[in-house]
Parts: sequence; structure tokens; C-alpha cells
Amino acid sequence: MNRLDATRELVAMLEGADSVPVVASLGHPAYDLFAAGDRAANLYTWGSMGLASSIGLGLAVARPEARVFVLDGDGSLLMNLGSLATIGWLKTPNLVLIVLDNEEYATTGGQQTATAHGADIAAAAHAMQIPASVTVRTREELRAALELARTRPGPWVIVAKVEESPPTVRPPLDCVFIKQRFMAAIGNPEEATHG
Repeated sequence: MNRLDATRELVAMLEGADSVPVVASLGHPAYDLFAAGDRAANLYTWGSMGLASSIGLGLAVARPEARVFVLDGDGSLLMNLGSLATIGWLKTPNLVLIVLDNEEYATTGGQQTATAHGADIAAAAHAMQIPASVTVRTREELRAALELARTRPGPWVIVAKVEESPPTVRPPLDCVFIKQRFMAAIGNPEEATHG
């Protein structure tokens, strides 16, 4: 499966659940989420490499009634591996972190990440006290893991080993619009800002 295929599995599972928040890491995870199904409850992050897991954790803590999904890349998560320690410590049951592991920094030119050399993100998650951590390699395995994560307490770390897929479209770069649309979708609208 490629990265876009994996993202489509998440979007298909969330069909009809318009207010379920999905936080996407900058670059290719955001591009793929936008291509697979733009919706107001998608938060596309820009200029925040390594922070999608932390943003998702904060949202899960603030909104314990909501299941929060995060789409991250292996390179991005490796930049903030400490977030796994905090996730394991807080044990937020409504957080699902999906790591699209293509073993490279695709957005910046395809340089290999540590996962190309044996680093195991699911094992790191286990070591940081996140027992619901799995590695999947097929769409069927991903679909089964997502179904469990959708209904059973977490936190969850699902590492999806994926092939690279070129981005087809990009979400808007208007960060204020993205944030305000997202906040309204999750039931916490803000006043529009003035430029």
C-alpha cells in the first residue's frame, strides 16, 4: 500500500463522522488527507514538523469525549520522539496516532529516516508505555487496526509501512482559515480575525 492508500482507509472509516478531528502533519500527510477527503474537521499543519503528535495529544486531553486521529510521518515523529513518552505517561484513551512510515523524508527530497535502518517506532511506543502499538503492512491490516482503535481505548500508535506516493493536490495555505474552520467543526467556533 502507498501513503495515499493508507490515508484513504482512515477517511473511509470516518465517512459520516464529520466532527471527528484529524490532525495531519505538514507536507505529504496533509496533502494526502486533503486529496483523500477534505473536511472541516481536518487540521492541516504548516511549519510545524514534529508537532502533529503533540497537537493531537493536546486536543485529546482538552476534548476527552472526542476520538482524535493524527496522521504523522516517520520523519516528523522521529523529530519529536519525546511525544511518545508523554502520550504513554498520560495514557489518553481517545488518541489514535497513525504513522505513515515510508522510511524517508519525502517532502524534503527522499532522504532516508532511521526506520530505513531498523528503527522500530511501534517498539519505541511499547517501550514508552503505549501497549496498543502495532505495525501494519497491508490495507487489510490497517483497516483492522483502525477498527480496533476506533472502538477500544488507547492511546493507539499504528505504524503503517507504506510506499511513497507523489502528492496530487495541496490544501490551502491560509492557516487562519484552516484553524477557524477546524475549531467550528469540532464545536468550538472562534470569531473571525481581521487582517
